Amino acid sequence: MDNHENDNILNPQELTYFIPARRRVRAVFGGQTIADSRRAMLYKEPRHAPLYFFPQDDVQMTALSPVDTRPEGKLAGEAFYLSPPLRSKAAYWNLTAGGKTAQQAALTYPEPMPSGADLRGYVAFQVDKIDHWYEEAEEVFGHPRDPYHRVDVLQSDREIRIMVGGQVIAETKRPMLLLETSLPPRYYIPQEDVRMDLLTPTQTHTRCPYKGLASYWSATINGQTIDDIVWSYLDPLPDAAKIKGLLSFYDERVEAVYIDGELQTPPRTFWSNTK
Repeated sequence: MDNHENDNILNPQELTYFIPARRRVRAVFGGQTIADSRRAMLYKEPRHAPLYFFPQDDVQMTALSPVDTRPEGKLAGEAFYLSPPLRSKAAYWNLTAGGKTAQQAALTYPEPMPSGADLRGYVAFQVDKIDHWYEEAEEVFGHPRDPYHRVDVLQSDREIRIMVGGQVIAETKRPMLLLETSLPPRYYIPQEDVRMDLLTPTQTHTRCPYKGLASYWSATINGQTIDDIVWSYLDPLPDAAKIKGLLSFYDERVEAVYIDGELQTPPRTFWSNTK
């Protein structure tokens, strides 16, 4: 049985690092470039997405105005969640440029982190409060890409059967297996092998810096609706081109998943308790 209970062994997601990005990074807000650096650093804490930290000399500091220091606080969005004991006391900044303002859009650390990373003299921006991000001349979306994160897509001939509400909602022998660092394997299924009549598209979209923009569907069976239980990348990034238009279900939220006839143990993830 593919339980994957030991997948977190030697998991790079458990690393803390502060390393050079080795690329030009720009942040544009209100039509203005508010950070432009060839010396940007990537800071990464366990189980959280990386953040770009810019040397203050490469930031339009006149666009920032300080707000309260929060020793234990957390800003909206996981990008600024730096978990104790790895976090020092942060200073927060509002961002104003081009006639618009983003509250608490930036942070700095006046003291070294307990982890040993010295972030003094650097500025980070909350990813989703910046209008446009660029790496070199290419616009990028979502959080910075982790150099220790990998996505592989493999053609599989495993038999996949997914149950929801006592019904088979998907069954295939031609899935694409997507293996992504620190995440459970995901099976992407052709729409012809999915009960599309039980699915309704929603307005939900999420961005992945490795795969692209995801669209979602809810499932309605026997009068019960499970919101955003399946997703697809209709126009994926090149590294995930093989999953274009295929559907993947949250194994942790469906009734049952069978692989080659064996019932799988649901993975334990952030999405396990999302109903």
